[in-house]
Amino acid sequence: MLASLHSFFSGLVDAGILPTMFSYGFVVNAFIACLMIGPLLGLLGTLVVVKRLAFLSEAVGHSALTGVSIGILMGEPVTEPWISLFAFSVLFALTLQWVRGRTTVPYDALIGVFLAFALALGAALLMFVAKKINAHLVEQVLFGSILTASAYDLVILAFITSVVLALAFFSANDAYLNALSPDIARSRRIRTTLHDYGFVLLIALVTVAAVKIIGAILVGALLLIPAASARLMARDLRGMVGYSVLIATTSALIGVLLPMHMKWAIGTGPAIILVACVWFVIAISVYSLRKGGQPACA
Repeated sequence: MLASLHSFFSGLVDAGILPTMFSYGFVVNAFIACLMIGPLLGLLGTLVVVKRLAFLSEAVGHSALTGVSIGILMGEPVTEPWISLFAFSVLFALTLQWVRGRTTVPYDALIGVFLAFALALGAALLMFVAKKINAHLVEQVLFGSILTASAYDLVILAFITSVVLALAFFSANDAYLNALSPDIARSRRIRTTLHDYGFVLLIALVTVAAVKIIGAILVGALLLIPAASARLMARDLRGMVGYSVLIATTSALIGVLLPMHMKWAIGTGPAIILVACVWFVIAISVYSLRKGGQPACA
């Protein structure tokens, strides 16, 4: 199927509809990845903002570095240590949620503790990893390189995108009600604990899927910035979701394609986040022009 898509884009290039850079397979792969990662992070990011858990995505993102280091030390392929990456990030997120339910420590402080642990362990393991691999490969994990996305990466991303969209279709209303008012959700017999565990699990899976594209350090930013911008621009929750998906998708596409077309020496991960920040500035301007009007989803 991927080969068919490559042929389709090559045909559009030959017809003069698309620029010549789309004749390269890695550009097509990056374009397809953007079309999946944008809606995925935009959709889930609204829950992150509503639940006020922006710091959680950062913690899980940084845990990916430790997962990659463990995988390399255990002999997994340097460019695709997926087993250890998924396993450690999921275990990290679920353990964090489990500890949260059994302590009185504020959630933000607890996330800070887990973040410090993940960073310290990852930094310690890097000393051993550096003896086995080129340091530039670690840089790709930290800051992302969507242009290296392989067919295997796209399959994993497509699978996780399908799972998230299916869950959104069947339980989005319950998830948002639990985020806005857990007490009301419980009164309606919604399993709030299950939703909380499912939420952190999705954060872990989506973060891992996006690490190679956005980077471990920056993936949390693309979860947060589009949703925060959408909250300023939208007047209700439905509008917030729509704006968030739009901003995340356009940020990914522009951040990848514009520097390549203009031949700017900018990494794709940082470029995507910079475009998202431009969107945030636009959102602040739109909000300011509303004569102090408060959006319904605030």
